[in-house]
Amino acid sequence: MGWQFLDISMLRDIELFTSLSDHALTDIVALTTTEEYKPADRIFQEGDKGDAMYLILKGEVRISKDIPGVGEEALAFLSDGAYFGEMSLVGDESPRSASAIASSPVKVARLSRVDFQKLLDENKEAAVEILTSFVNTLAERLRASNDKLAFFAMSDMFE
Repeated sequence: MGWQFLDISMLRDIELFTSLSDHALTDIVALTTTEEYKPADRIFQEGDKGDAMYLILKGEVRISKDIPGVGEEALAFLSDGAYFGEMSLVGDESPRSASAIASSPVKVARLSRVDFQKLLDENKEAAVEILTSFVNTLAERLRASNDKLAFFAMSDMFE
C-alpha cells in the first residue's frame, strides 16, 4: 500500500467537490491521505467501525453485502470519481453496512471522520455544500436500493 499526497485538481474531478472553492478544496486536501489497493484487497469489511470515507481516484471498487444463505451480493461497482463510505462521516459510529473490495488496482483518497468533523467546525460554507451533496447521494442510493428490493419482491411472486 503506497501513501502519496493529493492535490486539488484531483478533488475537482470528484462530483462531491466540483462546486467547492479552491480554499475549501485546499482544506480537504490537507485532511486526506491516499492509499493504493491491489485487486481483491478489502478496503473495509461489513461490520467494521465506520471511521472514514473514500474517493476513488483511479480504479474500480465493488461494494457488497454478505447475505446469509446466499453469499456475497454485489450492490454496486464504483469507479473513478465515485465516493463511498460517506455515511460514516455524517452518522453515528455505526458498523459498516457493506464491504468495499478493490476490483482492480485502486487508488483512493481517505478522509477520516475526526478530520471531517474538524472541517465542519472550521468551514461552515464548505460543510453546507458537502452535506447537501451527501444528502443527494444518499437519496439516490436509497432509491436504487428500493428499486432492487421491489425487483426481488416481484421475482418471488412469479416463482
